[in-house]
Amino acid sequence: MKNHVTAGVDGSPESRAAARWAAREAVLRQVPLRLVHAVDWPLDPVVPGIGRQDVDRWADQALAEAAQELHRRHPQLEVTTRCPTGRPAAALAAEAADASLLVLGSRALGGVVGFLIGSVAMSTVIATDTPVVLVRVADDPDGPGTGDGAEIVVGVDIHEAGDRVLAFAFEEAERRGCPLRAVHGWKMPAAYTYVPFFDPENERDIGRSVAHMVDDMLLPWRHKFPEVEVTSNVFMGSAGERLVHASHGAGLVVVGRRLRRSPLGVHLGPVAHAVLHHAAAPVAVVAHG
Repeated sequence: MKNHVTAGVDGSPESRAAARWAAREAVLRQVPLRLVHAVDWPLDPVVPGIGRQDVDRWADQALAEAAQELHRRHPQLEVTTRCPTGRPAAALAAEAADASLLVLGSRALGGVVGFLIGSVAMSTVIATDTPVVLVRVADDPDGPGTGDGAEIVVGVDIHEAGDRVLAFAFEEAERRGCPLRAVHGWKMPAAYTYVPFFDPENERDIGRSVAHMVDDMLLPWRHKFPEVEVTSNVFMGSAGERLVHASHGAGLVVVGRRLRRSPLGVHLGPVAHAVLHHAAAPVAVVAHG
């Protein structure tokens, strides 16, 4: 059973913020926290004067310092550490296999808005089926502007089986006792591009139909989580842009990632890609079929 939260730790300010966020999440879920530092050896390119013992010592120190800090903040939380050897993305994905959630740090763009997604974080996101949350220093739960009760925003796609995405979002909202906002963007069918005299009423009819489909998609989840206050935001336009806009002031943004592989390998869709690079809140990426 997946009964713990895992956080990647490398001693950076971003990873410390991620560890604090993960600790708060583990307390909410009432599960242990596992801190992981992946040691990539041999170093490539090789760093002169640094041996294996130096790397291991530095990794152990980073883990110990993070664990000690979290013990002080959350004395009741069980914290364990692991230091696997291997490429960081592969090692973190392997560690996430038996976790309910993986939390990683990411650098911010423009001070407090947006993410700078490094190769390790991006590779890890697409290498695991476990939900992954990306956190910046600005998202530190003990930092300014991170009050409890902020709404959770979830991207909804009526064309995909999004049960895993909605389950994650509703469960998070229930744990936190916060509102949930579902966002869906739609576009006019391509054929309408060639219609010389377009009736605006058609657009309104399609918009109403899409809104009904979103409501139908949310209905069973409203019944399952009656305590969660849910609103929906359906509009014509880019879902990625609207989710990024909604991320300002949100406690978490939840987006889906398809599990299907393309001939070029696994990749993120345009909505998840936009949110990961521009959101102003922590982002959870949930893989779905």
